[in-house]
Amino acid sequence: MVVELSKRFALVCSTRVAHFGSKMGIDIKKHHVKKGNRTAPKSEDPYLLLLVKLYRFLARRTDSAFNKAILHRLFLSKINRPPISLSRIVKETANATDRDSKIIVTVGTVTDDVRLLEVPKLTVAALRFTQSAKERILKAGGEVLTLDQLALRAPTGSNTILLRGKRNTREAVKHFGMGPHKHKKPYTISKGRKFERARGRRKSRGFKV
Repeated sequence: MVVELSKRFALVCSTRVAHFGSKMGIDIKKHHVKKGNRTAPKSEDPYLLLLVKLYRFLARRTDSAFNKAILHRLFLSKINRPPISLSRIVKETANATDRDSKIIVTVGTVTDDVRLLEVPKLTVAALRFTQSAKERILKAGGEVLTLDQLALRAPTGSNTILLRGKRNTREAVKHFGMGPHKHKKPYTISKGRKFERARGRRKSRGFKV
């Protein structure tokens, strides 16, 4: 019995060597490397977890890439779910055909923009709205929806426009890579008379050495 097993093992090994070559082993570089993609949100917000449960079901049971995209975006961190302003929504959907009948969807916060003087009639679905953004959309005769209401209205994402905010417009990003001749925003203690004014370097700033 043992002899028979050892013969079989030798036969298998010889065929594997013939197929793959003599060098076999563990892929050290990619061995036990975990995927970086999230499979669930880190947040413990019960409302967010209910949305995840809903869109996990929809992504599994429908053949819709829209639901898979929404589910993935629900997993993301807050930095990767940047807010989007009303003016950006209006700008991005300006050339959309029949915008009034479509639902604009964003997995994040919709904020107001005082520079936008007139808000058109919009139907917007988002995770949350700021108070002033919500008031302006409703005043223009539009509609604000939560993502669970969206699931009832458009379970496969038909007749929707999916948007997201710009990630690198955060204040912190303006300071990244600070150095000489990098044209990045310096961290200053204050903007007063005594701070960051190059005193001693030119006469217009007190004196020149």
